[in-house]
Amino acid sequence: MSVKEPAFLTDVQELRRRSKLQLEEGAVTSNYGGDVEQTIAILQNVLATEIVCVLRYTMHAIAANGIDSEAVKAEFAKHASEEQLHMTKVAERINQLGGVPNFNPEGITTRSAAEYGNASQLIDMIKENLVAERIAVEHYRELIRYFGDNDPTTRVMIESILTNEEEHANDMHDLLVAHEGHPFIEK
Repeated sequence: MSVKEPAFLTDVQELRRRSKLQLEEGAVTSNYGGDVEQTIAILQNVLATEIVCVLRYTMHAIAANGIDSEAVKAEFAKHASEEQLHMTKVAERINQLGGVPNFNPEGITTRSAAEYGNASQLIDMIKENLVAERIAVEHYRELIRYFGDNDPTTRVMIESILTNEEEHANDMHDLLVAHEGHPFIEK
């Protein structure tokens, strides 16, 4: 007895017919495997996380002081800019899925996986940012597994953001080692 392979829609006419009937669905087609509302809710939290990271890095880029602070401030500013790109990507994906990105400042910190922080010393700023990046890395890895093949577009977007977040974590770790003289994370 042979195992029947799943049907693969190769009928272009049928694809055209379906696409014309479901115009109100925008980018979400009938073979979208995820839960659109759940995906939007998850991405609203990711958006909040990215907003908090933009704000924290920006504040640190402005407030950092002390010996060697200029190079660290420049790194914080660069990361703030990259986090803003993540924020925009996530907001655009929410829009593609038919949602409205939630930029309302009310509740951002409760929706965010990362904390804003309150560091006033350079070394503490670096540590706050490293902790936030490690949170993002773990959270985004979970989301990649969650989206899997059900929403490859969102998964690929989160994968690209994850790559950058891992670079940020590495940068913060390197800064911490440079300023403390020993690895914060044992290898």
